[in-house]
Amino acid sequence: MLLNKRDQAHTERRLVATLTEACETAKAEIVGFCWLTHTVDYRAFPSSLRVTWVFDTLTHKQQALASGQGARMVELTAAALVEAGIALSPVSTHVHYDTEEQCQRTHAGNWQQRLARG
Repeated sequence: MLLNKRDQAHTERRLVATLTEACETAKAEIVGFCWLTHTVDYRAFPSSLRVTWVFDTLTHKQQALASGQGARMVELTAAALVEAGIALSPVSTHVHYDTEEQCQRTHAGNWQQRLARG
């Protein structure tokens, strides 16, 4: 679905607002979770949408995923997308997990560079 600039901006604002709600919910529920972000190429929207959930350490990320909290993060992402009016299925293929620790180690803390790697 090709969106014009105005629709892209509107979609981006809705997406940021709903993902911010998901982030705040997760911070209260998931140990070690810090923040989330998204990347999207609007020329290939919505299939290019990628939501990255960021933990402080690899240990916390592994513990969260091992305890089934990955499903909770997918659930929160799905709810945010629905609220933003974005239909994606399956949502889980658009959800990724990362850590501050790994970014520091491999990209010297440069999240822009790390997220651009796809």
